[in-house]
Amino acid sequence: MGSLVRQIDAEASQSYEPQAWYTIEIYDRFYEESRSALLTADQIIADLKQHANAQAVEGMARFGIRPAQALGISIPTLRKMAKEIGRNQVLAVALWVSGIHEARILASMITELQLVSAELMEEWVNDFDVWDVCDQVCGNLFEKTPDACQKATERCQQEKEFVSRAGFVMMAELAVHDKQAQDGAFVQFFPLIKRYADDERKFVKKAVNWALRQIGKCNGHLRALALKCTYEIHGMDSKTARWMARDALKALQAKEIKN
Repeated sequence: MGSLVRQIDAEASQSYEPQAWYTIEIYDRFYEESRSALLTADQIIADLKQHANAQAVEGMARFGIRPAQALGISIPTLRKMAKEIGRNQVLAVALWVSGIHEARILASMITELQLVSAELMEEWVNDFDVWDVCDQVCGNLFEKTPDACQKATERCQQEKEFVSRAGFVMMAELAVHDKQAQDGAFVQFFPLIKRYADDERKFVKKAVNWALRQIGKCNGHLRALALKCTYEIHGMDSKTARWMARDALKALQAKEIKN
């Protein structure tokens, strides 16, 4: 209990201003709720540690997941915990600051969307150091924000590998989940997908590929545009780009997509 409480108390004395991590709404709640939330965070972290699985941590490493602090807890278990905890923004921040891999994923599952500030999201995206935390936060939180398309466009162009990945993961997540989006929201992503198709970084190129495939699966019109983009990528003088094009073609040609 002590170390986490002291750490967040220090954060509180330095950072909790209305213009910083929080919106005005949560700022008014912070001093009432933070202490109890921190104590609850320590309890939750203790519970997480009881579910630790060293064998699962070893298995995670085989999939390129090597965070500094991992417990080896499955996503279904974390989702069950999130459902039991409920939405709590202050608690989400406390869990994130712990630095524990599974606690950060859990934090993304219990955030209160209306209380998440742009500053907090920038803090979190720049903390990404492993692909599954990146993908979980994008799917659980980032793609649900009102300016998700704009942020996807901005983040994919950043230099940091997992920030860039986050941008393309958001594109893929939006293509899967945002059923109300007009085609134009996705058409704007094709030039960026083509621009970064030759990025050789493993966790960026896979996200670029994912975005291209998912957008192309939305409907017949976007499939046609995705195929056009894919053929253009295949013609690039890049081994990475040609791999991406071949993989995307398999998915886009696998079955006919309904309009």
